[in-house]
Amino acid sequence: MPPDSVYHPKRVAVLAGIEGSLYVGSFVGLYAAWYKDYNSGHFHYFNDNDEWLQVDKVGHATTSYFLGKIGYDMLRWAGVDEQKSLIFGGGLGFIYQSTVEVFDGFSRGWGFSWGDMAANAFGTALFIGQQAGWHEQRLSLKFSSHFTGYAQYRPELLGSTPLERIIKDYNGQTYWLSANVHSFLPESSRFPKWINVAFGYGAEGMLGGFANPDEPGVPTFDRYRQYYLSLDIDLTRIPAKRQWVRTLLNVISFIKVPFPALEFSKNGVDFHPLYF
Repeated sequence: MPPDSVYHPKRVAVLAGIEGSLYVGSFVGLYAAWYKDYNSGHFHYFNDNDEWLQVDKVGHATTSYFLGKIGYDMLRWAGVDEQKSLIFGGGLGFIYQSTVEVFDGFSRGWGFSWGDMAANAFGTALFIGQQAGWHEQRLSLKFSSHFTGYAQYRPELLGSTPLERIIKDYNGQTYWLSANVHSFLPESSRFPKWINVAFGYGAEGMLGGFANPDEPGVPTFDRYRQYYLSLDIDLTRIPAKRQWVRTLLNVISFIKVPFPALEFSKNGVDFHPLYF
């Protein structure tokens, strides 16, 4: 959706209706499927800063960043001016994630997390700060995932279906800071505009949030952090003639394109010929 210099009230109304419906509908469904049986009846706080070796925190930042990007792009397409699009669109991820935290605050299984809120704020600030300062996204937060063997030991926590495993199994999730090289070079540079260098973070060996359970029949795993270096493609900078292709590339741009990668961890340096 390309930005439009002309304000379109009908587009704004359509966007407001769609976003409002998705916002309300998603939380109605989330409450019925997730929170209904865990309602504590009172608001409380929960310090989960040491959970999942902070992979979940990076996930919060990435989600807020990407939702803010989509919110901003949609408002610019409707002809809303830059400043309002940054505030109301760029802040979409923070607003949505904050609502999730309120739900957590009333849940006896979780609680309102200031660590999550800080991560949400960081992701939102990364998008808004770059758009306001550079009028483009030179640094993007991205996501990749692969299946691991850990989910079989605790499927209720790490997922039992392919979709659940992608969402719940932090062992298979990697989050990336993808830097566009050309945007930091002189405009005359012939370096491809769509090539990025990506720095990733993940962790493995986690069967629980804070620690692994000591249960019969469950192997003992060491919990450790992983750092990655790889290449990436900025899908938003791929030249495409058709508008629907450009829109599709923009929507899926939060996915890190698989490339060879170097992994650095306590186990040394590993080379992955193709890393997801």
